This record gives sequence, C-alpha cells and structure tokens, in this order.
Amino acid sequence: MDDFSLGTVEVALTPMARFEEFLQSKGKRITRPRRVIVEEVFRQHDHFDAEGLIVHLQTVDPQRKASRPTVYRTLRELVNAGLLREMTLGGRAVYEHDYGYPQHDHLHCEKCGRLIEFSSDAVKEIRAAVAREHRFRVTHHRFIVSGVCADCSRPARSNRRLDLV
Repeated sequence: MDDFSLGTVEVALTPMARFEEFLQSKGKRITRPRRVIVEEVFRQHDHFDAEGLIVHLQTVDPQRKASRPTVYRTLRELVNAGLLREMTLGGRAVYEHDYGYPQHDHLHCEKCGRLIEFSSDAVKEIRAAVAREHRFRVTHHRFIVSGVCADCSRPARSNRRLDLV
C-alpha cells in the first residue's frame, strides 16, 4: 500500500532570512509591514488567499495590520522569492508554503474548497517516464485532482418522520 504522507525538507535559512536575502538582491529592504506578513504567513501551514490574510491581520492585532496593496505586493514577492506557491482554484488565487516544504499534490473539493495534500511515488514515476519519453527536464509539477470530498458527498440527513420510514 502506498504511503501518501508528506516528508520533510531541511533548509539552511528561515523563511524571513531567505526573504530578506531576496529583497536585498532586488535593492529593497524588509519593512515592518512585510515582516508582519511573512511572520503571519509562516506561523502555520495553511492554504490561504490574500483577502483572508488581510482580514486575519486586521482582527488578530491592529498593530500588525498591513494595507491591501502591501499584502498583495508582498505575496507576489514571496512567490517570486520561491517561498510561496500560488494556485488558482475556483477563480481565486490560493497560496501555500513552497520553501522548506516537500513536493506534493492536491485533491480539491469543488463544493467546500477543501484542499487535501498528498505525495505519491506513482505520480512521480509517471512524471519521470513521460519526461524521459519526451526528453524533457522536469523542474517541478503541479497536480490538482478536482472533485467532491467525502464530507460533501454524504447525503443530507433529514429529521422528518416520513423520511425515516
């Protein structure tokens, strides 16, 4: 049986240090709002969108909020720095950690929006075989299977007496 769990990846720098290094290479500096955004994004691993991050920053601590343009600009910079990955799901941009996080794929529920992460040796083997056949050098891949999760597939329970007969 295949183990679909994600492994671990060792990194030399913290996400903040890596971002600071990236900004310096572009002649930019780490501002307080950028620092707040990076700290919040890497506090835990969750998929998120920009609007949700903005609301979260405003509600958690008013001192740690950042303007909407700063959030969008910083997320773009984090993607360009290789720290975040951006996916478009249901017409909206969703972000996840990329730096220090293993290559993985997703199941996406089209009803509730849930994302389930998995890693599969079989997917990697197919990717390698197809790349060999076409003499293609793979740098990364993104595989998202869309459908309906188990929770959304369950029929709604009814408490009406006739439905129970």
